[in-house]
Amino acid sequence: MFTINNLLDIMVLVIFMNMQEKLTILADSAKYDASCSSSGSALKRHGDIGNTAYSGICHSFASDGRCISLLKILMTNCCIFDCKYCLNRKSNNIKRALFTPEEICEITINFYRRNYIEGLFLSSGIIKSPDYTMNLMIETISLLRHKYKFGGYIHAKAIPGASTYLLNKLGNLVDRLSANIELPTENGLKLLAPNKDTNKITKIMEYIKENKSQTFVPAGQSTQMIIGATKETDYEIMKRSSEMYHNYSLKRVFYSAYIPVNKDNLLPSLNLPPLKRENRLYQADWLMRFYHFKVNDLLNADNPNFNLLLDPKADWALRHLEEFPKEINTCSYNDLLKIPGIGVTSAKRIISSRKYFKISFNDLQKMGIVLKRAKYFIVCDGKYFVNNLCFNRSFIESNLVLEDNLLTSLKGEQLSLF
Repeated sequence: MFTINNLLDIMVLVIFMNMQEKLTILADSAKYDASCSSSGSALKRHGDIGNTAYSGICHSFASDGRCISLLKILMTNCCIFDCKYCLNRKSNNIKRALFTPEEICEITINFYRRNYIEGLFLSSGIIKSPDYTMNLMIETISLLRHKYKFGGYIHAKAIPGASTYLLNKLGNLVDRLSANIELPTENGLKLLAPNKDTNKITKIMEYIKENKSQTFVPAGQSTQMIIGATKETDYEIMKRSSEMYHNYSLKRVFYSAYIPVNKDNLLPSLNLPPLKRENRLYQADWLMRFYHFKVNDLLNADNPNFNLLLDPKADWALRHLEEFPKEINTCSYNDLLKIPGIGVTSAKRIISSRKYFKISFNDLQKMGIVLKRAKYFIVCDGKYFVNNLCFNRSFIESNLVLEDNLLTSLKGEQLSLF
């Protein structure tokens, strides 16, 4: 193991380290950036084309819902910053590597031709300076677009502190940019990432939002927050997310459960990352973006953290039982969205279908409604799912928790989105 002390050391690495070594190091280092979804699969299959377990393969989603496989790598894991939570912090004694622009282009094109990927997610540690790093990324993506004629999806991480001139150049080459806020509050960032500045990050977001060119970041921008490294409540986190969605027109906020990869007195003592908490934040984020929920509907100062035993919509419904049961045949679209077990698509199906006939519980099952959850909160033509259904909070809550535990035991840690 060794560290990088100067630019000369890095250039020696470029010469003497082979491509497979670099790919192994830099794809592994990139997995901690949650600004696009991971593949979630380590299954190895025999065959020449397609591999879910290949280094650096991750998934993102197009605006039409298509799943896109991306090569997810760092240009370099060398970094002049010393963020307490980051594996690539300059004080860590780890293997370092640096891709040249040509090497990234060759890997991307070769992976694309073999049908491993459809695009690229490129991030980087800060090498020498923000402008120097951004120039390397621009050179790489420019080569890929113009020399290699690659027209596929590219998502890049903008480097805070780089000039707006370079940000504009990069934004006109890629489909999406992310400027990672890193931690939910400015105080948290000062504590664990003293080299970083919240204002520099939000300045990038503001610039991306205000640039109206059709060729500039056509797929919009995203950001990432690490959850659990500092002491913010879920309420504080969701308020910050809501503000960023509103102020910067973000396409997505990614929540990354803190992974204890470093030892430091300023970091929390955790054996495992808070994955259930991360999942609850994603569920709440979904409710705010697509179900017309506000932060204060879900949390408040007296109830600042999500219930880890129940998803946020079910928890909200149990705290507002006075609004239930809803009559499926007459309630509004927005009311349908508040019912646990009913999603956006199924709510639209209900609205469309009831123009022609009265909807029964059998009809709801055919429409894809999750009746195991919805049955406690609805009536069809004035009737409950079963005649003796007990409309009582403790009864409903215990049954929903039991069903969630069963789902978790069958599928590991994956929790129901609704």
